[in-house]
Amino acid sequence: MERATRGLAVAGIGALLLVGTFVAGAATAPDIGVTDGEQRQTLVGSQGGGPGWHDHGSVYLLTGDEIEWREGSADSYFDVTMREDGQVLAGFMHSGYEEACGPYEAPCTKTGFRIIDPGAGGPEVVEEFAFPVRSQSNSEIHDVERLESGEYLLTDMDSERLVTVQDGEVTWQWNASELYTAPEDPTRRDWLHINDVDTINETHYLVSVRNANQLVIVERGEGAVEVINEDDDDSTDERCQVRGEQLVPDEDGDVRCGDPEVLDHQHNPQWLGEGAVLVADSDNDRVVELHRNETTGEWEPAWTLTRAEGLDLNWPRDADRLDNGNTLVTDTLNQRLFEITPNGTVVWSRETPRIPYEAERLPEGERAGAQPYDGDGSVTGPDEGVPVLSTGMTVLRAVAPGTPYWFGETHLGLSLLGVVLIVGGGIDRWRA
Repeated sequence: MERATRGLAVAGIGALLLVGTFVAGAATAPDIGVTDGEQRQTLVGSQGGGPGWHDHGSVYLLTGDEIEWREGSADSYFDVTMREDGQVLAGFMHSGYEEACGPYEAPCTKTGFRIIDPGAGGPEVVEEFAFPVRSQSNSEIHDVERLESGEYLLTDMDSERLVTVQDGEVTWQWNASELYTAPEDPTRRDWLHINDVDTINETHYLVSVRNANQLVIVERGEGAVEVINEDDDDSTDERCQVRGEQLVPDEDGDVRCGDPEVLDHQHNPQWLGEGAVLVADSDNDRVVELHRNETTGEWEPAWTLTRAEGLDLNWPRDADRLDNGNTLVTDTLNQRLFEITPNGTVVWSRETPRIPYEAERLPEGERAGAQPYDGDGSVTGPDEGVPVLSTGMTVLRAVAPGTPYWFGETHLGLSLLGVVLIVGGGIDRWRA
């Protein structure tokens, strides 16, 4: 009887700890939802949610804090751009195609871009360019840009290349294997994860090579002409691994991979001008503005943002410098968007439904050429995490993207302790 009573008490303490952790966490969570009454318009591409984030994708327009319209017919949407005619260009991925699956069995997954007409009667997909890929994961077209020539410039993550298409035909391509040593079949592994391309001018493109921690400037007709965050001296170690696999080494065993303290699995860089680039430095949980050192030629942080609204950034995937000098940030795993001044004042923020990939402020959109910040500065820093719990939070948010934004490492640790006490107390009582 004494053992049963002790077990019940231990389980009760665990239950109180578990419930108390959630109640206290929710009660003390920092507020997200700053507004000054201005009716800003923000276009959002949402990757969605569900297992692997391969469901519930959408494109939607926020006017102020309200969703004005939403198109959600794809499993996932990514980069979005408002065209001059009011239609929206969006990279997407969707499964369940029954026809034109190429080498893959139907139903298959396709990726590419769509043109969405918001329309007075509700948004409608009016055009689609897509091709079949091996899998939902790490094969998507994350970015598409329309060039002045009428071509569409795409990042093909499945074959790891840049490609332009016009009227459904390929007009030019740059294969990353010209710079990086390729595996036998890039479609069978997450090799480079080329996730973004922006036009610097008519002939030069800025490319994000996520898994190599590098940005590459590609000149059309010439190939790669500059690498931002060039190869790290220690680039063959575990810092250049993705899910336990290294980038493919060359014949000398060298791996082309940049210093993760400068960039670590970044997304959506914006070319601010010669010698300045703004980057969502995702695995470093920060937004960073890099400037080229005129003496050494090295790219160095000139401004960093790691915290806003009392909350550490959690895997941000987009940052745009606005015409007013502020920065619009897509803070993916905190499921929020916010606009922040250079000194760290948030002037607008909003929680997002599900997992956002990218956002742009209208009517300006994201474009090459914007105001760089002066000098060396940073806006608050995060507390150091507990390594095991940091990994646990990464896994938790991947499996359950609906986890509350305020639920952090401390909450995870206390919750696990609560569960252990409940289970241990229950076993003790059962054995009595």
